[in-house]
Amino acid sequence: MATKGIVKGVVGNLVTIEADGPVAQNEICYITVAGVPLMSEVIKVNGKNAYAQVFESTRGMRIGDPVTFEGHMLEVTLGPGMLSKNYDGLQNDLDKMDGVFLSRGSYTYALDEEKRWDFKPLASEGERVTAGDYLGEVIENFQPIKIMVPFTFDGLYTLKSIRPEGAYPVREEIAVLVDDEGKEHAVTMEQKWPVKRPITCYVDKPRPYKLLETGVRMLDTMNPIVEGGTGFIPGPFGTGKTVLQHAISKQAAADIVIIAACGERANEVVEVFKEFPELKDPNTGRPLMERTIIIANTSNMPVAAREASVYTAMTIAEYYRSMGLRVLLMADSTSRWAQALREMSNRLEELPGPDAFPMDLSAIVANFYARAGFVHLKNGKTGSVTFIGTVSPAGGNLKEPVTENTKKVARCFYALEQERADRKRYPAVNPIDSYSKYLEYPEFQAYVAERIGSGWIEKVAEMKQRLIQGKEISEQINILGDDGVPLEYHVTFWKSELIDFVLCQQDAFDEVDCNCPIERQEYMADKVMDICRMEFEFEGFVEVSDFFKELINALRQMNYTLFQSEDFRAAEEKVNALVSQRAKN
Repeated sequence: MATKGIVKGVVGNLVTIEADGPVAQNEICYITVAGVPLMSEVIKVNGKNAYAQVFESTRGMRIGDPVTFEGHMLEVTLGPGMLSKNYDGLQNDLDKMDGVFLSRGSYTYALDEEKRWDFKPLASEGERVTAGDYLGEVIENFQPIKIMVPFTFDGLYTLKSIRPEGAYPVREEIAVLVDDEGKEHAVTMEQKWPVKRPITCYVDKPRPYKLLETGVRMLDTMNPIVEGGTGFIPGPFGTGKTVLQHAISKQAAADIVIIAACGERANEVVEVFKEFPELKDPNTGRPLMERTIIIANTSNMPVAAREASVYTAMTIAEYYRSMGLRVLLMADSTSRWAQALREMSNRLEELPGPDAFPMDLSAIVANFYARAGFVHLKNGKTGSVTFIGTVSPAGGNLKEPVTENTKKVARCFYALEQERADRKRYPAVNPIDSYSKYLEYPEFQAYVAERIGSGWIEKVAEMKQRLIQGKEISEQINILGDDGVPLEYHVTFWKSELIDFVLCQQDAFDEVDCNCPIERQEYMADKVMDICRMEFEFEGFVEVSDFFKELINALRQMNYTLFQSEDFRAAEEKVNALVSQRAKN
């Protein structure tokens, strides 16, 4: 029998409930306010009292309002029909909602109940199966979606019966499994899973090593991320986080893209809804939205719903990973998620940590990032969830707790810088402060040596060293003036500018330059580094700047033309001619 309770106290979205039976941590309950049930989650249990965070506005809630506990944690519904959907943090289908604003207590079914899916069986009667094994598949937006043994099933089962090829709705029985005790279990195309528990239906989770090609030179060449890797993009407002996210989402070698708009301002979330349906997938030419899912929670939605949105997004990502797909999960911004954690922690009167964030913030962030990863599945296939979160530190302060704690767990750090954005050097990722720890992995080094060529890691290290030298000399020139430093200092500085302008900067709005394949990145990097290793003859610093400015323009023309086209070769010939004029014999 379900546990009941009554409201004993209300502080914002935190409600104290006196329960008349057993209650579990993270259990879902419904508080009825004026006849409307409001979904809530138990976040603390103390004796008879349960403290629940309400996913809705608590306006009008009174002492004595009835509460019903559901006996399960916050769950998402998984199955075909999720691609190209717009959900809120509780997986309500926003397209099914009435009106501009979500009415309180209004919840919708996440999938399409009426649609019939063309089911194709992949397993045979009599087979022994376990959680995560494929029973069949359907095609959704040209993507094969596997119908799996529910993740909640423990042990081995015998497949007693499975439906033949045909069209069935998601809630219709498609298979019957028998456990070792002879009990039958009906399976449909949908299944449920609690969002705060990782889906672990895989054999092992090794260290990821495959380069995730994004077409963005600042990432692929300078600070690569891998399939199943983790990264984060901190930066103040106006530094180009959204444009960089769009570029990665559109161009990355991923099968599924999930965007979690977590606590962003409403106008920014509207931009995501407006712009993503217009983006084209460069690989297929079809709308990018066909393989995209958007989880949206604006900053004016209740705190608890904001906190749930990132877990909902990650669970959906793990579901697709279990199919052997490459999933890219982008969260914007994890700062709002952390602020939601802080708000609830403060209302619970817990001991505050730095900047009043919870004391266990680092553990919460680490556990969440750990859910991403590259896995070997039971059937020999591999799948991955690559997670890139953005952080919006107040005033661009990269020393605040969310950035610092994320830095400890994320393997890639892309520091967006206000100064670079002001100088129109996009993407405004600081090439010196940013890093990728995957460059240190022997597995990654072996993969890159095979995919790109031996010596690539050393070449990237040399580029970064030249950029550091250029920055140091730039500071000296600012203090001492152009005449105050030796001529070779000017040459070193302009060689670093050559790397910055030609390799680090990229035009996200140019048809050609927006997406740079890895073969082209390798070619251009070799070209630039060959020039940087040359010695040149100059009379004075004015000649140095004039020469390198002309050379930079010629090399950038190569970036704007189709690779190995006639225009590309013509621009390259111009570069070669300029270099030969000044090169020492």
